[in-house]
Amino acid sequence: MNSERRKWFELALTIQGSVLPRIIIKVICYGGFGLLVSILYAAKLPVSAKALGGLIPSIVLGLLLVFRTNTAYERFWEGRKAWGTIVNNIRNLSRLIWVAISEDSPLDSPGERAFHQRQDKEQALNLLVAFAIATKLHLRSQPVDDSIAKLISPLQFTKLRIAGNPPLEIAFWISDYLQSQYEQGRISLYQMNQLQHLLSGMVDMLGACERILRTPIPLAYAIHLKQLLLIYCVLLPFQIVEDLKWLTAPSMMLISFTLFGIEAIGVEIENPFGTDPNDLPLDTICTTIQNNINDLTSIEPHYRRGIYGNNLGEQLN
Repeated sequence: MNSERRKWFELALTIQGSVLPRIIIKVICYGGFGLLVSILYAAKLPVSAKALGGLIPSIVLGLLLVFRTNTAYERFWEGRKAWGTIVNNIRNLSRLIWVAISEDSPLDSPGERAFHQRQDKEQALNLLVAFAIATKLHLRSQPVDDSIAKLISPLQFTKLRIAGNPPLEIAFWISDYLQSQYEQGRISLYQMNQLQHLLSGMVDMLGACERILRTPIPLAYAIHLKQLLLIYCVLLPFQIVEDLKWLTAPSMMLISFTLFGIEAIGVEIENPFGTDPNDLPLDTICTTIQNNINDLTSIEPHYRRGIYGNNLGEQLN
């Protein structure tokens, strides 16, 4: 219990990852403004005006902030679901490619055909990892980099550098590989349709992420909310100075911290694909996909263990 309380207070006092750095200047400014109003009131100047409280009802501002935050969180959660679908589809697609696609070819000797087909399958699985990384970079408006170069051929990397939509280009290569396996008789029509369906799901999620990225919160709404926040925080000291006197400044800092903090959270999470502390951990997700593929390629499907001299007992040992 003490450990839970300690973690609670540690989290409550954490600055890294919070929106405090984004709003601290505003909080200090409005606190200073509240102090100025307190000084003017102490000097017997007529700065108290409780009637101003009716200009912008608190409930109206609160509803606007709640709507703003909920809209931003919906975008954040939709982005997370899209990436969850990408991860699941890559796992299923890689599993089916690794197990379902035959390594037999009448043109080669048994050793050669297994080696060549395994190389092709490993390259296809690397394309799946490259799709995830390229999607991440595409959503961040970053060019393809060495993290993708080590997964594909130099010619493919050159093509990706000039492609308008690199993940879509990679999806085409994966689809082309699947089509070639079907034409060579290594997978059935049913398997082909299943694999292409999973790939289409990945492309659909790419489109969903692009829709989130390219459909920002309407500018007029964002501007209006900021204007209301500004007016409310400017008028508030005049409403409360008569009752709070010298407590007006700290009260203003607390109120501005609350209001601007909620607004800043909405701004930060409305584009969940960036590199802010509260954005989606896309780097970690891509690393997880890479590790999943590495683990998969270390497993030998049961029907091929005889080809490589492995049996279940040898694998367990």
